[in-house]
Amino acid sequence: MTSANTASLDLQTLDAYCSAIGAATLLKSVVMFEQMAPEYLQTMAAAMQCSDKPLLCSEAHKLKGAAGSVGLKRIQMLSQQLQCGDEPQWQAEHGQWYQDIESHLEEDIASLKAYLSARA
Repeated sequence: MTSANTASLDLQTLDAYCSAIGAATLLKSVVMFEQMAPEYLQTMAAAMQCSDKPLLCSEAHKLKGAAGSVGLKRIQMLSQQLQCGDEPQWQAEHGQWYQDIESHLEEDIASLKAYLSARA
């Protein structure tokens, strides 16, 4: 287990899922998440461009749930922050949170797929 996995993946949840449904089944969910993720990012980027805070928060909420359901801890945590538009730091930080999601999503999915493939 690498420190990158510890930062990006919810290993406790993943191990529980693997025990319950098997890594191969969970990997299918990860592939589905990977196919849907660009749509979440596109919608969030469009919402940011036209300053549509409710849409941005709503889409971040959806991404948070989807990321959590496949064990992507870092993406889930960043999305959690991004969905909370009423928090005092939101206005100053939301752009950075979005950039962090965008920059880490692909590598975190790759780490997750490698983690599950080793258990399948």
